[in-house]
Amino acid sequence: MVPPVVISPFSRSAEALPSVKDGLPLRCRIASNPEELAIHMQIRDQIFVGEQKFFEESDRDDHDDDPRTLHVLGLYGPVAGGAVRLYPLEEPGLWKGDRLAVLPEFRQLMGAKLVRFAVKTAGERAGDVMIAHVQPQNVVFFRFLGWRPEGDLVQFQGHLHQKMTIPLQTPDQRQ
Repeated sequence: MVPPVVISPFSRSAEALPSVKDGLPLRCRIASNPEELAIHMQIRDQIFVGEQKFFEESDRDDHDDDPRTLHVLGLYGPVAGGAVRLYPLEEPGLWKGDRLAVLPEFRQLMGAKLVRFAVKTAGERAGDVMIAHVQPQNVVFFRFLGWRPEGDLVQFQGHLHQKMTIPLQTPDQRQ
């Protein structure tokens, strides 16, 4: 099955689509080609470089070049409105989710979907636990999704973050 075409939220074709209030389907999927990966990176750049100023030029790092890293797009109809990446860490069963970025017009609908998709995907790939470093203003949101804070706040890129964890269910643990 060929996946449907993903439209960059920064393109003219996206401008012509209905607004977020029009009830298009909301889904997530792993970027499957260079164009989708470029859209994923563009969304992250918009948030972490442009809006939040966490990075001066780019938020890319070695994890983006690791073939084990999964780059996920959140889609509203065919328009990408969010991104998250996830990857296994060296400790068996331990996964990390990071670079959760949702464009402002999609924030009320897409953040939870992306986080849940990342958790489910890591569990399906033999993950036992997922960690994330979350900005303090997002801790309540992550707690609502079943995550637990661990330890004290830590600095990342000059900003405070809370380490959080969630146990992952493997496919055989699901009902």
